[in-house]
Amino acid sequence: MNNFFSTNIFLKLASLVFAIALWFFVILSGRTETAMDAGVVFTNLPQGLEIVAAPKTINVVIKGQKRRLKNLRQNEISAAVDLTDAKEGKSFFTLTKDNIILPKMLTVTSINPETISLIIEAQLKKTVAVKPTVVGSPQKGFTIVEISTVPEKIELEGPKSAVKQIYTIKTEPIDINGINTNLKYIANLNLSDTNIKKSISKVEVNITVKKIE
Repeated sequence: MNNFFSTNIFLKLASLVFAIALWFFVILSGRTETAMDAGVVFTNLPQGLEIVAAPKTINVVIKGQKRRLKNLRQNEISAAVDLTDAKEGKSFFTLTKDNIILPKMLTVTSINPETISLIIEAQLKKTVAVKPTVVGSPQKGFTIVEISTVPEKIELEGPKSAVKQIYTIKTEPIDINGINTNLKYIANLNLSDTNIKKSISKVEVNITVKKIE
């Protein structure tokens, strides 16, 4: 056994160095880089706060085996931002490689932008009246007696600056042209701001008509 380690030591060392070099060559050969957009995911937002404005994606340069990068899908990578210590107002967060979630054997070499900003506001809940929107007119000789909704009011929840400006919420347009009987219509509520949540999305609109004497 001692002779094995003492004889031809230089040849053995050269073989070992060659084997290591060959291993690195196999591992590193075919490696390349590609740039992809990564979705930004915010976690642990404190209760009572809402994100008003924030980037949806960032760009990252990823290094890895050419075959693996070719099959890489965008939903496999993301940038996670922990908002545990976030406060109301404008905040800045610096992204590092630790923020990037991606498959094993791939590495991030560049992040753009490295610093992102977002605006956080206090959350507000508010009850507002539902306002039916009708278009057209009843049949000649008939008139509208009453228009009501069930429920009459709904609750909105969202960023304070947006919710406090809303006093009523309208329904989708309801065509009453030519009607001569009472109408019950299930209408969607119109609200373009996706940051605001509605307690319900549809209401019942009751339209009462009568013949003119």
